[in-house]
Amino acid sequence: MAGQFERHPFLLTAQDVAQALETDLERGLSSTQVAQLQEKYPPNELDIGGAIPWYKIFLKQLFNAMILVLLFAMALSFGVNDWVEGGVLLAVIVLNVSIGFYQEYGAEKKMDALRALSAPSAMVLRDGRTQVVPNAEVVPGEVIILKMGDTVPADIRLFEAMNLAADEQSLTGESVPVEKIIEHLEDEELGIGDRINIAYGTTTIRKGRGRGVVISTGMQTEVGRIAASTTKKKHKAGRSMNYKKYGKRQPIIGLARRIYDFVGKFLGLTEGTPLQIKLSKLAYMLFGSALLLAVIVFAVNEFHVPKEVVIYAISTGIAIIPESLVAVLTITMVVAVTVMRKANVVVRDLSALEALGGVTNICSDKTGTLTQGAMIVRKVWIPAKTTYTVKDSKHPSNPTEGIVTFSEQDDQNQEPEKRDFDQERSAAVLKFDVPDEKLNPPKRKEKDEEEASMSIELEAFLLSAALCNLATVRHEPEPKEGFPEWQVTGEPTEIALQVFAHRFQKGKKVMEAEGWKQVSEFPFDSGIKRMTVIYDGPNIDHSMVFTKGAVERVLDLCSTVGVGNSQEPMTDENKEKIIKQMDSFASQGQRVLAVASREWDGKYKEKTSPGNHEGDDALRQRVESGLTLLGLVGIYDPPRKETTPAIAECSSAGIKVHMLTGDHPATAEAIAKEVGIIPRNLGILGHDVASAIVQKANDFDKLSDAEIDALPELPLVLARCAPDTKTRMIEALRRRFAYMAMTGDGVNDAPSLSRADVGIAMGSGSDVAKSAAKIVLTDDKFNSIVAAIREGRRMFDNIQKFILHLLTSNVGEVILLICGLGFQDESGFSVFPISPLEILWINMLTSSFPAFGLGREQASRDVMRKPPRNRKRGVFTNQILIDMLVYGLLMGTLSLMTFVIIIYGANDGQLGVDCNREFSDACVPVFRARAAVFAELTWLILVSAWEFKDIRRSLFRLNPDDSSKFPLFKDVYENRFLFWAVVLGAVSVFPVVYIPVVNRNVFKHTAISWEWSLVFAATIIFVTGMELWKLAKRQFRLLEDAAVVRGAFSQGSEEGGRKFHHTFSFSSLKSWRTIGRTHTTDTRASTN
Repeated sequence: MAGQFERHPFLLTAQDVAQALETDLERGLSSTQVAQLQEKYPPNELDIGGAIPWYKIFLKQLFNAMILVLLFAMALSFGVNDWVEGGVLLAVIVLNVSIGFYQEYGAEKKMDALRALSAPSAMVLRDGRTQVVPNAEVVPGEVIILKMGDTVPADIRLFEAMNLAADEQSLTGESVPVEKIIEHLEDEELGIGDRINIAYGTTTIRKGRGRGVVISTGMQTEVGRIAASTTKKKHKAGRSMNYKKYGKRQPIIGLARRIYDFVGKFLGLTEGTPLQIKLSKLAYMLFGSALLLAVIVFAVNEFHVPKEVVIYAISTGIAIIPESLVAVLTITMVVAVTVMRKANVVVRDLSALEALGGVTNICSDKTGTLTQGAMIVRKVWIPAKTTYTVKDSKHPSNPTEGIVTFSEQDDQNQEPEKRDFDQERSAAVLKFDVPDEKLNPPKRKEKDEEEASMSIELEAFLLSAALCNLATVRHEPEPKEGFPEWQVTGEPTEIALQVFAHRFQKGKKVMEAEGWKQVSEFPFDSGIKRMTVIYDGPNIDHSMVFTKGAVERVLDLCSTVGVGNSQEPMTDENKEKIIKQMDSFASQGQRVLAVASREWDGKYKEKTSPGNHEGDDALRQRVESGLTLLGLVGIYDPPRKETTPAIAECSSAGIKVHMLTGDHPATAEAIAKEVGIIPRNLGILGHDVASAIVQKANDFDKLSDAEIDALPELPLVLARCAPDTKTRMIEALRRRFAYMAMTGDGVNDAPSLSRADVGIAMGSGSDVAKSAAKIVLTDDKFNSIVAAIREGRRMFDNIQKFILHLLTSNVGEVILLICGLGFQDESGFSVFPISPLEILWINMLTSSFPAFGLGREQASRDVMRKPPRNRKRGVFTNQILIDMLVYGLLMGTLSLMTFVIIIYGANDGQLGVDCNREFSDACVPVFRARAAVFAELTWLILVSAWEFKDIRRSLFRLNPDDSSKFPLFKDVYENRFLFWAVVLGAVSVFPVVYIPVVNRNVFKHTAISWEWSLVFAATIIFVTGMELWKLAKRQFRLLEDAAVVRGAFSQGSEEGGRKFHHTFSFSSLKSWRTIGRTHTTDTRASTN
């Protein structure tokens, strides 16, 4: 912050601030001062980071773990002059790097288009004259002139404010514009949202005008500090090299740990998503296995290693490395990213979508994310004991959507006090009956509410609400593309009132068309929190005074309640009833306003004087006296219509949704109940859980980490959140082994977006938030997050399928080659059961395209009914590992038996001489055996791709709901890419086996005849073996996925909780009390 302030500027008078900054509030800075300050301070810009340079994206793709292993294998192949094999590996590397680079570079270009400039210019006072200057040229001490619609260029201490209100939603999360004052404040502990004499950079002026002096610019503003916190690197514990603080050994320990971090990051073993780390470990494990196999090959040959032995060793190593894995994985991710882009989800990093599929918790902002970020009238109370309710309206600006019902019953009348059955229960009993009234609380009958019709009392309320209002509502029957049919302008609260009046055709324009004419206005004043207008009406000989504002401020000015026959004096008893009614609305998350009016004695003739403030205050006091209360109105920010179903789907998928908002606790709790984040009836939860799931941020912040970890459930609703509260919540989830996503659109969300495992920003949000996030939702819809999670899980399931497919073939090939070491010819060299080029052909062409097809498989029906995967195991669950060994062993054994039958059964063990290098008559049996093994291995791998469409269900009945007698063809043809990949792959065997010259000189095999019977027989046996193993898994429930663990209620439920049977065991009650631990940690069956 610029200047040497004794205390923060919000605690100082405007004159003290100006003195500290050496500026003149009436003339502003001089040109000389501006030039000096521009040299002293950096430009007034936010350093939120631009696009990632292309070379960094390229290097990130090149130094992938699997690519490094392939580079080593390529170098070794070229080293022994095996140009074909080396060339193929080079092509694989180029393909992998190119695809990854193209996708990530394209995502960055997409983000460049989303980045928008906020506040490109500012109106300043320099040398006593107003000037419009680029925003970057604003310096501390500058006097800024603000008006409605302006974006505040920097943090400003206001010294003039005329009906000034700023929209600070992007900074604080509060959807209601903040009324500004100029007086200094006393409380040093005020948060940024309560420093109402400060206008913050990047916020917008919603109404009024004002002037202020710049106190900080660029990265020193509140927005800049938040932006800086998102890019600031956090050093891991124990990496310090300060020996004075930590002892003489610390420099050595710190250096060693830093080297470990660097090497681990370079190799991809310590940083990245779970899948990235697992695949990096797999790459190095396979590389180690390849070296071990090479040693075995050398040992069998007594470490006499001519070129032929080296080639065999390389072939064995290549057989264990899935060369196409990186390409298949990258293309699968690219396809998923493309699908999500069409669904309005921009993925900035290929790995982010995979990470999203493993999310266990979502920390979401409320305003604009779960809700629409707009205001709508929910309830209106008329003193005639009538409550009007707006139902089925999800678009705040559309007065034709939904209906308005009314009830003669006071909304404040609550159900009679209930017994606390939780306290009365005895823990000693093993079973108990839950009272029916507890399970099924009585609801208000729908027949008590009828569709609203016009009444004298309602008409009086609507007249005041419509005319004491500056908002406009306009209907465009044929709107322009991208614009709604109903267009509104003004402050959100006034828009809500105007829309409600339009529901009864009593909008401001209609009333003025009927003859109502405004004669005076007393604008909203944040000090007294009310607004008043005076109108002359048609066919009446007196003026009317209309007032709206905060209930407690309007109530004190009222002498009567109601109109017509129901009018009563404002007694203490009536006032108490009105206050209770206000509390009832507020407890439902509504902002409550009072609407009042009075008849002026005759026509209003008084005039205000610009310089006579005392006279104007006296006149206003006289006008705003003796009012008649017409009613109360409850206004709220409605949830998006897709929010509750999206939360329900998250719940069914084992994902918990947390609301972290800057709103008032009562508002946050009410919205959380409405969208299903917490149950409407907290009594279904234990007392300790119920008290923990809704908290204020200051209460949460007071807890130590140990106290937070001891909570039975982390808060599902955190109100009045500051940025530090959100990041602390994320760290608390991380200590419970959760993998969390953070959604948000404001600057205040940026620290959490950067620190969360997956940051999801809204497309309409701030540049700071988008730069901190890994994923951007261009349509701002919460259900797009669920679609992204579903796509992430689909992709992850498919990754498991094609990894199983690729590694199964690798296991089969290794078994074949290792056993093949025993097949030695007359010169003592081991004979290839399958040649190196055949291995590369199978790994790169035969396996790759079916693997691509498996990556395109549709999501299974239960993809969102399974718990998030175990991050410690990743894709390599026990089921995948055991399946890989079972199927690989079966594949390798069948291939080996085919080779043995042809060589030893039909040709008396004739292995020829030097058959690894060239063809001769003595090598015919070996070449025919290789051809048979090649064809068989190819078909087994291809058929396994169809089998892996579902790793548990039979290939002959993939869909249990299908009533067809033989749905095989329909099921395999459903994924046409996979179908044709398998069919064409199977057909491609014939030209490879039979084309002259190529078959003998390149692939080291020759044409076959009767051997096809062995290939067909092995294929049938292999399919039978796979089906029997799947049957055993289903029949004995082997290696089954765990079910989603539910707590006492399901988030997103319409009733706020699940229905239970009336009798249940005490142990089940105990499990309810620990819903936090079961939902925020990975819960898996022991098989995983």
